[in-house]
Amino acid sequence: MKILILGCKGQFGRCLNDQLLSTDHELFFTSREQIDIADFAATKNQILDIAPDVVINATAYTAVDKAEEDRLTADLINHLAVENIANICNLVDCWLIHVSTDYVFDGTSDVPYKEDDQTNPQGVYGETKLKGEWAIQSSCCKYIIIRTAWVFSQYGNNFLKTMLRLGSERDELSIVGDQIGCPTYAQDIAKAIVTILPQLNSQDGLIGVYHYCGDTACSWFEFAGEIFNQLDNYGAFIIPTLESVTTDKYPTLAKRPRFSVLDNSHVYEKFGIFSSNWKQGIASSLKSIKR
Repeated sequence: MKILILGCKGQFGRCLNDQLLSTDHELFFTSREQIDIADFAATKNQILDIAPDVVINATAYTAVDKAEEDRLTADLINHLAVENIANICNLVDCWLIHVSTDYVFDGTSDVPYKEDDQTNPQGVYGETKLKGEWAIQSSCCKYIIIRTAWVFSQYGNNFLKTMLRLGSERDELSIVGDQIGCPTYAQDIAKAIVTILPQLNSQDGLIGVYHYCGDTACSWFEFAGEIFNQLDNYGAFIIPTLESVTTDKYPTLAKRPRFSVLDNSHVYEKFGIFSSNWKQGIASSLKSIKR
């Protein structure tokens, strides 16, 4: 298959690079320097020229708090540019694989969210990502939307990397303990997509939204605890003392979901994909960072 990856320099794009390079697909990795999705006309011309079988959109505006003050840019990247890409995919008659977020939900549930549960984003980031989903669904293109959560890896800026930086600077860290979610190793998301690719044209009824995240739920405090527990195995690093605090003690511009655990059963039933083992993902990330 001829596959175009948009956003190859970001965290998820780099993981896609790691996982796809060992396949037999014809790959086109592009960053903003090659295809700037904010330039709708140029994006259309470039995608038409490549004529891919699949477009994987690894681009996104992910600065959750900054989005509250920069709505126009967040909407441009997460919604309007996605709408343009989806319309181009419909024109080319190719698949679009797009990654979305748990932030499309409000976090008031007490049970894991299924794909058809009521959405109700609480901030600009979640709102623009949901509009991007709607635009894809309205475009008539063939699509797979993967909602995920708490994404981390050895690349880019993420919670794991932030903990490593802060842990090297401070003796004590206060971490939110009353927000519950499922950490997801970005390499596992990329592996899931590699599993999906050969099935796209082999069976019907695959178009839709799928949830994919970590295999067990935890709080940010517990997530941090696991990171430092594993880091302690390496030695030569002073592990900070962690304190669990409530959300009101850590105010942010954007409201975070209290509970954003996703139900992964649908993606397993359709593609045979198991949930991300996020504790193993931490181990793999730390090993890569150490190298």
